[in-house]
Formats: sequence, structure tokens, C-alpha cells
Amino acid sequence: MRFSSQFDKSLREKSHLLRSFEALLDPMENGALEALAARSSAVTRRHFGKTMRLFAPLYLSNECINSCTYCGFSRENAIQRVTLELDQVETEVRHLTAEGFRNILLVAGEHPKFVSGPYLKMCIERLRPHIPSLSIEVAPMETIDYLPLVSAGAEGLVVYQETYHRETYARAHVNGPKKDFDWRLDCPERGHEAGFRRIGIGALFGLWDWRFEAIALAAHLEYLQKVCWKSQLTISLPRLRPAAGEYEPQHPLADREFIQLICALRVTFPTVGIVLSTREPAALRDLLAPMGITMMSAGSHTEPGGYTGQGRDALHLTVKGKIVPGSGGAAATEQFSISDDRDARSIENLLTRLGLDPVWKDWDSGILGAA
Repeated sequence: MRFSSQFDKSLREKSHLLRSFEALLDPMENGALEALAARSSAVTRRHFGKTMRLFAPLYLSNECINSCTYCGFSRENAIQRVTLELDQVETEVRHLTAEGFRNILLVAGEHPKFVSGPYLKMCIERLRPHIPSLSIEVAPMETIDYLPLVSAGAEGLVVYQETYHRETYARAHVNGPKKDFDWRLDCPERGHEAGFRRIGIGALFGLWDWRFEAIALAAHLEYLQKVCWKSQLTISLPRLRPAAGEYEPQHPLADREFIQLICALRVTFPTVGIVLSTREPAALRDLLAPMGITMMSAGSHTEPGGYTGQGRDALHLTVKGKIVPGSGGAAATEQFSISDDRDARSIENLLTRLGLDPVWKDWDSGILGAA
């Protein structure tokens, strides 16, 4: 039995845990919110100490066959696209390792012609000697298709549901395989069966009411804690940012409620990792870092070749999925614009000033060999 078969019921007949979490999302006076934030910080220190894992996203391709109203990579958008070759991917990673990163998230648009299973496997095999912790955020796959990627050295799988509201999901995903709500919803379980050590889920806030999304995300997390118990779980709460297509969020999540949501998740799920990306502005990231966050990105780029300019000689403009001949540009188009553009050293120094311990590496396959 998959989560999709009981998702709707879990929202109608909420567990005690979900009802407690829902109460923490009610409007709060300043004093109550400050008390929740203090509680969240204390819970974080109790379970994670002062550590903060650092990671960087590495975009392999911005080709995509899906038509999604909110995404810069949408097939409908006229953007500069490219898929990096293996040598180019390695050049990007060498730059990131020089910055200190040992935890990389490989990201790609959903296009089986350009980003196939064999291509991903070759990327992982090429990068594995440089990076001990590799995760992927790509098109959902069958369990059997994940197995070669896990064997090649990928230890983490990230898949965001985008929105848990079925009607909004249908409107936002106009064409392409991503239209299948249940297929995407059950992806973390298939990843767990394939052997990923870490599994990350999340919702893209701004598509629907934030409280609904938060409760649905919590229901999903509660289920995965019971079923995918062999994997470490993380959650991410990205808010929509400007991107090609100029989608305007219909249900924006304000900073105050964003803080409340993170603190509510922390006290409800004390052992789950919470990820904060460079989508958020620097001042807010500085404020949130001690409150409940356990993993942060730094110095990020959301376009292929963004760190070293790789792939620029192969850029091509696509209009509604068709390549325009002779249309190369200066740089690949980003998925969305980041807000915090500070480099890795700046983030490391900030965390140290806040009394936190930046962690560049927390995993190595040699641990298993020693065991």
C-alpha cells in the first residue's frame, strides 16, 4: 500500500500528531511566536547539536518535456538550454570541491532524451571519487531504475510534490509526465526500496494555501517515518522565486508565517532535517539558521554550467520544445533567481559567528567498509 492510496483520508481523519501540528499553525501573538522559536532552537540543539550541513546544487540540464506554469524550465518557455557533458560536469564539481563542498545535489529538468538513467549513472560514477555524498533531484523513476544509481554511489534522493492540493496540481502541470499526482507522491517510497540513505521531500509554497500545504507535507512525513525507516528524512520549504515565464504566486507565504512553519515542524518532528536554500534572503537565513535549520546551501547557481561557464558553446534556444537554429546565447537560463548570493566562505564565517559548526562532510562509504 502506497501513501497515495491513503493521502486524502489522512487529511480528513488527522492523527493526534497532525492535530497538534495544525494547532501550532494558528495565528500567534508575538510572545507566543517567540516562545515557539525558543522551543524550536532548544529541540534542534538537543538532537543535532550545533552542526549545520552545507551543500551545493549542481544543475546538469535545463531541458524539460513538462509544461508547468510556475517553473523557469517549463517546455513552453523560450529559454537558453543545455545539457552538460561528463567532462563539463566534473569541471563544475572540481570548482565546488575547491570551495569546500563534499555534499552535492545533482539537479536536472525532466527530459528522458537528455537526462536518461545511463547518463545519470555515468555522472555519478565520474563524480564519486571527488564527492562522498551525492544526491539527485531528477524525474521520478521506478525502483528498478534507481538501483543502478544507488550502486554507482548516489546516497540521496530529493523529490518535491510541489503542491499537495490535487486541483492546483492539475492546473499547474499542464502537459507532460509530471501531471501524474500519485506517481510523484509515491516516489520517495520507491527510492527507499532502491536503497537511498537519505530521502528529501517538500512543497513549493505559493501555489496554494500555506497551511494546507504544511499539514499535507506533515502527513506525508509522518507516513514516511513509519514506512521508510531505513532512510534519513529531510524536508524543504522553498518559496516561489522569479523565473522565466513570470509566474506570480497566488498564495504567497509571508516571512512571519514562514518562521512559524519552520519552528512548528521542528518541534513536531524533532529528528528530521530541515533544509534552507538560497531562495531566501540573507537576513532571513541568518535569523533562521539557529532556530531549526540543519542543512543550508551556499553560493548556489540554478543553471547548468553556472559555476564555471561550462556548456556555453552548446547553448540553444527552444520555443515550445523546438530548437531555433543558430540561436546560441551567453548563458543557460536559470530555473529561478536566488536571493542570497553570498559565497561558501561567507556562509561558513556567518555560521561560526552564530556559534554553529559548519559541516562540509558527514558521510563516507568507507564507514560501511570499516563496519
